[in-house]
Amino acid sequence: MTPGMPVIDDGKLTSTNPATGETVGTFPVATADDVALAVRRARQAGAWWAGLGFAARRERLRHWRTLLAQRLEELTALVHRETGKPLFDAAVEAASALEHIDWAANNAKRVLGPRRVRTRLLVAEHSAHLEYRPYGVVGVIGPWNYPVLTPLGSIGYALAAGNAVVFKPSEYTPAVGQWLADVLAEAVPEHPVLQVVHGLGDTGAALCRAGVGKLGFTGSTATARTVMAACAETLTPVLIEAGGKDAMIVDEDADLDLAVDAALWGGMSNAGQTCVGIERVYVVSAIHDEFVARLAAGARKLTVGAENAHLGPITMPGQIDVIRRHIDDALARGARAVVGGADAVQPPYVYPTVLVDVPDDAAAIREETFGPTLTVTRVADADEALVKANALPYGLGGAVFGHRRAIALARGMRSGMTSINSVFTFAGMSTLPFGGVGESGFGRIHGEDGLREFAVAKSITFRRMPSPLPILSFFRKPAHERLLIRAVKTLYGRNRS
Repeated sequence: MTPGMPVIDDGKLTSTNPATGETVGTFPVATADDVALAVRRARQAGAWWAGLGFAARRERLRHWRTLLAQRLEELTALVHRETGKPLFDAAVEAASALEHIDWAANNAKRVLGPRRVRTRLLVAEHSAHLEYRPYGVVGVIGPWNYPVLTPLGSIGYALAAGNAVVFKPSEYTPAVGQWLADVLAEAVPEHPVLQVVHGLGDTGAALCRAGVGKLGFTGSTATARTVMAACAETLTPVLIEAGGKDAMIVDEDADLDLAVDAALWGGMSNAGQTCVGIERVYVVSAIHDEFVARLAAGARKLTVGAENAHLGPITMPGQIDVIRRHIDDALARGARAVVGGADAVQPPYVYPTVLVDVPDDAAAIREETFGPTLTVTRVADADEALVKANALPYGLGGAVFGHRRAIALARGMRSGMTSINSVFTFAGMSTLPFGGVGESGFGRIHGEDGLREFAVAKSITFRRMPSPLPILSFFRKPAHERLLIRAVKTLYGRNRS
């Protein structure tokens, strides 16, 4: 058995530790009928859950948050065993997830609750009301690289919005997904508002076709297209968070120590297996050599191993071949490895690798690597850096280091999110939406936009008095038509400051 590779035998999915091969857990594989049954149960649970109202849901979600916090060590140990990521990285991930659950629970009523909306003069006899109604059942297909933070960014907000959820975790991290649902069942024992279905791609496809109100997916761009095609059969709306090839721009007035530290964390944390991980660094020529020297020195200090190391194993064994191909292709095209290189790939580990002089058409520049590698490219100035950063079809996150032009560069970066003088900050910021553009997907989790993503806007008007201008009636008088024309010209017929 290949360490980390999920195994299905006799209808059971077995998850293993990617570093040691030890069994982490065994779970029943859900058939299409099982998925359909889960969705039917979720409809009943969702009706009850929505009926509780915002306050009661808030208290139950806060109870879930409390239970998760109290068992933080248990959760981080499980994430470590199933993904191989260091315990501290797992703790940071879990802490960020709890922040999002807390924010969603506490702000759902303010964002989604019914409210009056200002009306307009031509229909002044009506009052306007807006509220957001849950979809009923939301399907979530989660990734393996951040098996707590990423799926809970959909699950927590969907629950706060009043939906029940059917969750298919990655086949590489089923134990984490099941554990999260089991803890929620302690906080909400009355109905299964969060169910888990285990399996491979066919289980995910069944969830797409099972009649959920909306589906949230996180994964590769290629799989996202397959998910969208399956959901299109029933016009099921989707939220897609797909791949990225995030860039960092280092301008000449950047704090080099800060930029180097952030580049190492952005490119190497979680062994580089981060959707918003920094994979490309563009450094202005005046500081390029000094940046590379400091980056290489820092990368050489990073340790690799199963326990108490900075970098753990590559969770998905097949990804090792991608990382090796990218490194080999870059070197074959004339790139230099100032750290790591061809010998860095030692399954199940990949050692930190920093590549310079990589051609723009190399795979390491154009394709998502998802490993602890960084390409560093010299540019004449920040404008050239911005052009190169925006040259790919991806557009998830990014970072800018500098001062004088930092905000302008961040705004110019084609991405859904950009951090200035930091990396990843937007992922833990519960008040901000998270998502990409282009081949990195569409839709948003987190923040107010994330709550609205899992609810349907419902508009209601209420006639409060007779109509002074009955424009919605066949039985109007000629005077009404003249009054309408006069009113439109008065309101909109001349420019006003």
